[in-house]
Amino acid sequence: MASEKKIPEDEETETQNTDLSTVEKKWISSYCLSKGWQRIHDNRREDYKLKWCETKRRDTYYSFREGEQLLYQIPNNKLLTTKIGLLNALREYTRVMNKISRSPTAAHIKVLKMEDFFPETYRLDLKEERESFITVFHDEEIWICKPTASNQGKGIFLIRTQEEVISLQAKMQSIADDPTYKKIPFKAPQARVIQRYIHNPLLLDGKKFDVRSYLLIACAMPYMVFFGHGYARLTLSLYDPKTKDLAGHLTNQFMQKKSPLYVLLKEETVWSMDRLNKHINEKFRRAKGLPKDWVLTTFTKRMQQIMLQCFLAVKAKLECKLGYFDLIGCDFLIDENFKVWLLEMNSNPALHTNCEVLKDVVPKVVHETLDLALETFHKSLRTEKMLPLLSQRNFVLLHSGEDELWPRSIRLRSPIRPLRLSCEPSYQAVNLLSSAAGSSPTKAADRSSKKLEPPRASQKPMGLLGPPGPIHPKSTLHFLNPSSTVKGQPQAPSQEYLQTQAPHSTLSEEPEVCPHPPSHMLTLLQPLPSNSSDFWFQGALEMEPPVMASNDLFLPLYPSRMLSLSFPSEPIPPLQYPQPF
Repeated sequence: MASEKKIPEDEETETQNTDLSTVEKKWISSYCLSKGWQRIHDNRREDYKLKWCETKRRDTYYSFREGEQLLYQIPNNKLLTTKIGLLNALREYTRVMNKISRSPTAAHIKVLKMEDFFPETYRLDLKEERESFITVFHDEEIWICKPTASNQGKGIFLIRTQEEVISLQAKMQSIADDPTYKKIPFKAPQARVIQRYIHNPLLLDGKKFDVRSYLLIACAMPYMVFFGHGYARLTLSLYDPKTKDLAGHLTNQFMQKKSPLYVLLKEETVWSMDRLNKHINEKFRRAKGLPKDWVLTTFTKRMQQIMLQCFLAVKAKLECKLGYFDLIGCDFLIDENFKVWLLEMNSNPALHTNCEVLKDVVPKVVHETLDLALETFHKSLRTEKMLPLLSQRNFVLLHSGEDELWPRSIRLRSPIRPLRLSCEPSYQAVNLLSSAAGSSPTKAADRSSKKLEPPRASQKPMGLLGPPGPIHPKSTLHFLNPSSTVKGQPQAPSQEYLQTQAPHSTLSEEPEVCPHPPSHMLTLLQPLPSNSSDFWFQGALEMEPPVMASNDLFLPLYPSRMLSLSFPSEPIPPLQYPQPF
């Protein structure tokens, strides 16, 4: 049995990664322990039910079991959460939608103009875009240069003069011409973008601010996407566009903590959305002719529209597997004309709670994120309707893919394997693809042309999960410390949880007996051709089996949507199975 490790009640250090890790452990662990789950420490185990992964690792996604596990962070969320990824996605989406909108049948489609919500941006890793930037740059303008995949304000600097532009151009060109980086691209510095600085931001009592909101992808099959309110972040110092101190331009807590005034004034660096709304009502409503509660109505709606368009721009490219979920931090700025700008999107948003507002906001966001991820996961497994969602409290639904093409095919990295449960069964389902997986396509085609006989009564039922061994009420819940990181992301520990039945004093030694196993406890196998309805039936969807091509032994798999069972002629005794989590 793995040793248990107690989580500190509240441990914060100066190191950002340690601070974030400790706080995330606190909120994630408190949630999981409240569900009766426990932590395990063996980082070689793959039989977790929930893994909160701050830093993405390739082997984490390789070993992920779709439809059985929950994993935080979609593997290619960089399409949204890197500067270049978001820029490319919005450009491509705008180009495609502009082309579609010219059609008379698509005149009703409304797409936000990219220039109306996203600051003018150029890629510095592309020569033609560097030259375009030099053409549009003028002295006395302010541009902000950012690495594509960094956060916390790291690597950011301002460009104000022609000399700085020339120096930047020479540096970027030297990197592009360096033969070492051409041979070993991953050793090259991060690619950068340069973005027009919003020179006229709206100020709160003379201080610059932005708003952190949340985009939650609670389920990837089907997509269930939500908007969540966050908080306003303010600088400690009064806004001065001429200052070279980045803490006066960047509002994040990492930058503000560098000020000696932070300890005394940290509560003023974060405002709740209600406080922001009240301030706008009192200071700007009449002067600017704004509607009442502009922050909670017009501004909120605009953020939702922008976030939805960003998601739609990458929707077809995201890796969607049942069990993936993601929480993305979205940063918005309001200018003095009350125009809303999207600054960037961030993966693994900060969950620290170093002030009172964050202590109220962050736990609610984390708990509802996990509640929605669990509920949508189970409903998708059981092919139930997603709406209404009992766990939905503060998040607002932006997009539901429930009515889209379903079921969807999935790409398998290995032959089908039976469903693995937290309590290991005494024997597993027969893997019908194991023998054919290593054969040539010709041999597989020859076998598919032969008539397949139904199994004899003496055979073990094919495709059926066998009765498990005794239920062990004790299990563990563990953290993993990744040894490798993705470039541009800070090193931080992942968190991995194994969910099993919670210990109970009245738990009997023998598990309960159920005459019919639930569909999500059965192996996901495809139907074999058979003319006898005594042997084959569709157990999950109550629908006609799909048409099978003459040269195909198996159809593409559809996760948790298509189940096929083979039974012998004699009755099968009732199965014993663990309670679903």
